[in-house]
Amino acid sequence: MRLLIQRVSHASVAVEQKTISMIGNGLLILLGIGHDDGEEQTVFLAEKTANLRIFEDEQGKTNLSVLDVNGEAIVVSQFTLYADTRKGRRPSFIDAALPEAASPLVDRFVELLRSHGVPTQTGQFGAHMEVEIHNDGPVTIWLEK
Repeated sequence: MRLLIQRVSHASVAVEQKTISMIGNGLLILLGIGHDDGEEQTVFLAEKTANLRIFEDEQGKTNLSVLDVNGEAIVVSQFTLYADTRKGRRPSFIDAALPEAASPLVDRFVELLRSHGVPTQTGQFGAHMEVEIHNDGPVTIWLEK
């Protein structure tokens, strides 16, 4: 499981020019699911994400989590995080889980983030989405398990 987490001042997701998710201060999480991913990876990374200290405190140190700043999250499924570009010019996505395996794990990750107290919205699995990201910092973190 791979996550690309961006600290945002605001973010939104649109499908067919209709906004389906919008947040202010918080996290935009691009989530890729691999073939061997399951409950263990999902539980670990949801807890890690909820408590990841990437927001600044009063002294400007990154000591606060999304929970500490009362932030929100948007989770966007993105199989392209498993792109293999070692050969040729066209990426291979063979390491990404098939939709029938990936979709339930995306849903589970969202459920777990919410259970940790993070208000969480989503993109639309399998849809062509327009994701607007206002990266704050910029701060971008890669997590993998």
